[in-house]
Amino acid sequence: MSSSVPPGAQKSHLRFASGVLLSGVARVKHHRSGCPVGIALDILGDRWSLLIVRDLMVRGYKTFQDFQHSGEGIATNVLADRLARLAAAGLISAETPAEDRRRREYRLTEKGIALAPVLLELLIWGARHEDTGAPCAVIDYLESNRQTVLAEVRRRWRERDPKPFLPPFESRNFAAAYRSLARQEDSLPAAVRIEKESQQPGAS
Repeated sequence: MSSSVPPGAQKSHLRFASGVLLSGVARVKHHRSGCPVGIALDILGDRWSLLIVRDLMVRGYKTFQDFQHSGEGIATNVLADRLARLAAAGLISAETPAEDRRRREYRLTEKGIALAPVLLELLIWGARHEDTGAPCAVIDYLESNRQTVLAEVRRRWRERDPKPFLPPFESRNFAAAYRSLARQEDSLPAAVRIEKESQQPGAS
């Protein structure tokens, strides 16, 4: 028996950059266009979504209350909506810790952590072209050590390391963590510390 094809649908055997093979009836999502940039903006193009991803990725935030008190001024109803959208898009997942079943914690998925290069480049671009609170020495370090920084971000995500990678730029913790960077050219900032032992010859 031959398979029926809905009117307007086309047979396809196409492999896309995402690795998805469409065989049979083409699946059509309701995006503004087929442009990858446009599709990404359909998911992340609002004011808040990337900030939530940032907080999960480098600030160590996990809970609704963490995001609510991040200093960005997001309303609770907007936050709830964005968390739901990010989860629906497969960028974050919600977990319930065994030690507190009433608590809900959020975590980036593999798809979510893949946004690390995007966040890093946005951070560098914003600091280079706008008036921000980011110290020049810190941006110089991040810009000169992209691969090391991204590897550390991914390690912390993989190992569930709770330490913040980058505190908020305006916080006292951030200023203290980076105070020595301008004085010592070879010092690694505390919030971007990579284990030196792993980079030394003979290290396993």
